Amino acid sequence: MKQRTLAGRQVSAIGLGAMPMSMNNDNQFPSHDDAVATVHAALDAGVTLIDTADIYAPSWDAMGHNERIVAEALRTWSGDSSEVFVTTKGGITRSDGEKWGRNGSAAYLREAVEKSLDNLGVDVIELYQYHRPDRWLVYGDIMTSLAGLQQEGLVRAVGISNASVEEIEIAQQVLGEGNLASVQNEFSPRHPGSIDELRYCGEHDIAFLPWSPLGGTGGGGGRNVGDRFEAFREVGDARGVSPQQVVLAWELALDPHVIPIPGARRPASITDSAQAVHIELSDDEVAALSRSVGIDD
Repeated sequence: MKQRTLAGRQVSAIGLGAMPMSMNNDNQFPSHDDAVATVHAALDAGVTLIDTADIYAPSWDAMGHNERIVAEALRTWSGDSSEVFVTTKGGITRSDGEKWGRNGSAAYLREAVEKSLDNLGVDVIELYQYHRPDRWLVYGDIMTSLAGLQQEGLVRAVGISNASVEEIEIAQQVLGEGNLASVQNEFSPRHPGSIDELRYCGEHDIAFLPWSPLGGTGGGGGRNVGDRFEAFREVGDARGVSPQQVVLAWELALDPHVIPIPGARRPASITDSAQAVHIELSDDEVAALSRSVGIDD
């Protein structure tokens, strides 16, 4: 498995997005044992980065469901899990009646971090990412709260998610140059709109973690990416690989700071995705695929 840098550590160039095992648009979930087996399959394939979040759960009253699956999978895996890097997120709320909201207050984030520590069964969270902006609060103040949790040793590194370039700049100013570990935004052939944030991260040595990198939305949409985006299917056919692998290989080729985190709820899905690290696209192929989704050089 090829490696890339995240929060000063080497991790697999392809990560596992664990969300679909606990929350997806189909509302079809694997059994607990099958979910654990999917994480084990990722680890067996050389994946050492797992992305989860406190809200990833089948219902509002099961918050932490996905974090607990990840923790159980790491505990029961037959290999050495000490090098596995787990990142989680907080800042989105779910309450009775499936009411969704956002809370970036210092008190809420502290409580969320403490719950995630318990769910994951760890003393410190390797990377804690602010999940989605709370527009009622000043973004810089939220970053200050996260910096405080880092200074206390509850989280080792801080990242942000669903952020604009301006918000990335604010996070850098508060955390200090070089201390913003990651930006996790939606990016795929279906949603290439975060290309500016991707390029900014490349210029400032920040890991960029595309969520839904295959163009799905939590409901298995990545399965037909080759039908929706013919250019990726054509490259896959020519190389004898899946269009999903071509999509991930293209994202990896855009910048060495990119670490896609494809979601999976079946072992076969993440096993296929992990093979994308072995595909070396030519510069012409990368440029053509980018143009096909509206990204210019």
